[in-house]
Amino acid sequence: MPLPFSTNPVLRTLPVYQPGRPIEEVARELGLPADDIIKLASNENPLGPSRLAAAAIRKAARQAHLYPDGNSFYLKQKLAARLELAPANLVLGSGSNEVIELLGHALLEPGAEVVVSQYCFAVYPIVTALFGANLVTVPARDYAHDLEAMLAAITPRTRLVFVANPNNPTGTCAAAEDLLRFVHAVPPHAVLALDEAYIEFLDKPLDLLPVVRRGERPNLVLMRTFSKIYGLAGLRIGYGIGHPELIAELEKIRQPFNINSLAQAGALAALDDARHVERTRRINTRGLKFYQRAFRKLGLEFIPSAANFILVRVGDGQRVFVELQKLGVIVRPMGGYQLPEWVRISVGTPKENQRCLEALKTVLGR
Repeated sequence: MPLPFSTNPVLRTLPVYQPGRPIEEVARELGLPADDIIKLASNENPLGPSRLAAAAIRKAARQAHLYPDGNSFYLKQKLAARLELAPANLVLGSGSNEVIELLGHALLEPGAEVVVSQYCFAVYPIVTALFGANLVTVPARDYAHDLEAMLAAITPRTRLVFVANPNNPTGTCAAAEDLLRFVHAVPPHAVLALDEAYIEFLDKPLDLLPVVRRGERPNLVLMRTFSKIYGLAGLRIGYGIGHPELIAELEKIRQPFNINSLAQAGALAALDDARHVERTRRINTRGLKFYQRAFRKLGLEFIPSAANFILVRVGDGQRVFVELQKLGVIVRPMGGYQLPEWVRISVGTPKENQRCLEALKTVLGR
C-alpha cells in the first residue's frame, strides 16, 4: 500500500548501505547455534575492547539514566592532548560515519560535486545522493586510488573529495609522498575528507597532524574511529580533525547528545591501553600473512592489504558467501562494490582464520 503522503524525492533512488550480517541473524536463518558462528565480515577487532575500556563501560552504565555530556568535554580534552591539538580542532561523531554526514550537511547541495575513487567506501555515494549532489567516480588504478586522476576531476563545482587511506574495501594504501602531494594540490574551494579509519594498522603512516596544527590547509579534514583497532564498534564513536572554523560549522549541525555516556567512558579508557592496541596490531599482521600465504598456495588472486581485512577473488562471491554461512563463517560479498567475484575477509584470531580458510577450501573444492 503506497503512503498517503509524499516523502523526500531523493529517497526514491537513494542507495541503501548493507552492513555485514550479524551472528544472531545468521543463526536464526540457518538454525545454527550462535556460539558456533564466527563473523569475519565487518573489520571488527577480534580481541574485543580492552579490559580498561570494558571496566569503564561497566562503571558508566550505573549512570545510564542520566544524559551524557553533550560536548564530550573530557574525551575531547584527552584526544586533543594526545594529538597535540586544541579541542576546537575536534568534532565527535557516532562513528566516523556521522562525521561524513556532517560534512554533507555543511557542504553539499544540489549541483555540487563529490569526487571519489572507484571501489570507495559505500557511505560516500550515499551521503552524496542524500543531499542531491553529483557523484564523480574516478576509475581506480590497480584497485587503488588514482590520485592524479582524482585531482584532474576536481572542478569549480567540487565541494568534497573523499580519500580513504588505507581504503575500504580494497585495503590498498597510497604512498606517503604521493598522498602528501595530493593534500597540498587539492584546491582550497574543495574540502578533502581523508578517511583514516584504519591508520593505526600502518607501520609508518603519513602524519598529517602537523598540517592541521599549522592551519595551512583549512580544507583538510581527517576522520578517525574507535571502531577498528580499539574494538569499540558497538559503541559507535569516531571523530573528525580539522581547522577550527570548519569544525565550528560541523558543531552547529551535530546533535547535542550524539555520543552516549558509555561510548565516552569506553573511548577515554581505550586511549590509555597501548598494550591492547599493540597486541591487536601483532595479531592482525600475523593474520594477513597467514591469508596471503594460504591464498598463494591455493592459487587465489588477492589484493595485498594494509588494513585489518583482505580481498580475495573466489569466482562467484555471492555463492561463496552463502555457502560459507552454512559452515558457520560470515564474510562480506563484494557485489555491491562492483566486485562480484570477490569476498572480503576480516582478520580474526588465529583459530578463526584457520577455520575460515578450511571452510573456504571446502566451498571452493580445493
